[in-house]
Amino acid sequence: MPAASEPAAGAPALPVTWRPLGPRIVGVVLGAGLLVVFGAAWLSFDQETQDSFTGLQIFTVLAVAGLGFACLNALMRSRVVATREALVVVNGYKRRVLAWEQVVAVHLPPGAPWVTLDLTDGTTCSAMGIQGSDGGRSVTAVRQLRALVSDPPR
Repeated sequence: MPAASEPAAGAPALPVTWRPLGPRIVGVVLGAGLLVVFGAAWLSFDQETQDSFTGLQIFTVLAVAGLGFACLNALMRSRVVATREALVVVNGYKRRVLAWEQVVAVHLPPGAPWVTLDLTDGTTCSAMGIQGSDGGRSVTAVRQLRALVSDPPR
């Protein structure tokens, strides 16, 4: 058994943060693409067409764009953070702090979009910070998280 200051076999040194790579790349590319498309569309209008837009119409377009960016940001900020004290799961704009004793098992079945944590109260918690679409990165992250769950840090 390792000393209290040493990580368990296969466990990473703490603190460690797992973030999905695919959604962050998609978020940046799609966000930049939206900016380019909106900007190009506006610049392609002649001055008369630009002047015909009311303040409310411009506000509506900007509000819809802002909503789109907020959704992309929610996907991009998903993460799982393991510290000595707890496991922090951030899914979109929701943050959940789990004591190590609450986490029973870590699952990522083939074809699953992200990790599912089994909790001691019989419920589950999705952890979108580790996504199956990341391939080898997700397999490594699941192994590390399982090692931490099987021998929680003290």
